[in-house]
Amino acid sequence: MKLLHSPASAVARAAFVPIVCVMLFACKRHEAPAPAPRPVVAVAAQADGHANASSLPGQIQSRYSTPLSFRINGKILERRVRLGDSVKAGQVVARLDPADVEKNNASARAQLDAAEHQLVYAKQQLDRDRAQAAEHLIAPAQLEQTQNAYASALAQRNQAQQQAGLSADQLRYATLAADHAGVITAEQADTGQNVTAGQAIYTLAWSGDIDVICDVPEAALGAFAIGKEASVRLAALPGQTFRARVRELSPAADTQSRTWRAKLTLEAPTPDVRLGMTADIAFAGSNGAKGAFTIPSTALFHDNGHPAVWIVKQPGDALELRRVEVARYGERTVTLAGGIEAGERIVWQGVHTVSAGEKVRVVAPLHPEDFAS
Repeated sequence: MKLLHSPASAVARAAFVPIVCVMLFACKRHEAPAPAPRPVVAVAAQADGHANASSLPGQIQSRYSTPLSFRINGKILERRVRLGDSVKAGQVVARLDPADVEKNNASARAQLDAAEHQLVYAKQQLDRDRAQAAEHLIAPAQLEQTQNAYASALAQRNQAQQQAGLSADQLRYATLAADHAGVITAEQADTGQNVTAGQAIYTLAWSGDIDVICDVPEAALGAFAIGKEASVRLAALPGQTFRARVRELSPAADTQSRTWRAKLTLEAPTPDVRLGMTADIAFAGSNGAKGAFTIPSTALFHDNGHPAVWIVKQPGDALELRRVEVARYGERTVTLAGGIEAGERIVWQGVHTVSAGEKVRVVAPLHPEDFAS
């Protein structure tokens, strides 16, 4: 069957085409415009004007500190020094009740006297038997018995002699004396207390070299090479600065704090420096020539646990997340030791609302002086 196109259908088709064109034009005209760049507060980084320095808290300690203890068991009869007292080498600091060791010493001396008398008798008998044996007045077997008796008496005398010496040492051990000059920094036992051999009675910090002890985080580990110099300030002695040098650095980190224990020798300490004082240890950073950069703490971000900041790159004003090295944390500021260059724009606020590669529009802070260190 042949289809015929009527004039009405042709008219309808002709009217439909303009309608479709108008609809397509309207859709194109209502497409969503591209979003405007997000405004962010960013400021160009400027060096602080001095060499980059980091600081760590520390404590003044003696290089050598040892416990003072008795070498025998006993009851403390007397203590002659107290916490904080200065002692000299050989000074008596405590005594045990000597009654038992005195009796042991007297018994050992009596045994030694008996052994010596027995040895004298055995020697006389040996001399007589040798003379009689030379005249063939006694049998050789009798001389051998006399020689054996003398050897036994000599061994008993030697044993008694050693035992008497040991008992004399035990009597001397009832008196506790300081091995070195120093300061008593702890008391662990009191008068009348029964103590065992090796139990600490005092802790003695030796006089002489003084150390500054601090725990170094991983970020500052590179500045603590052996022999590296540092400056030390003490809270109790404002206005004074001391020089120190790294003497020892722990080869492994503490399992709990994940820090490394460092020991610095304090050079030319004054008499005002006392053990236990808190110290602030400042040292030059690895890139100290470039200077430090102080930014507000609101600018600090973290990239998988590492400190980082957002940098507004030029041209294009796109964001880049960059890891940095923190030298010091202030109350409201953070001092960076590395990771950025002077003139680079750092996002100061809103660091948790942006993403890498995002286009932004930089605006200046209203009150930049609020972030002054």
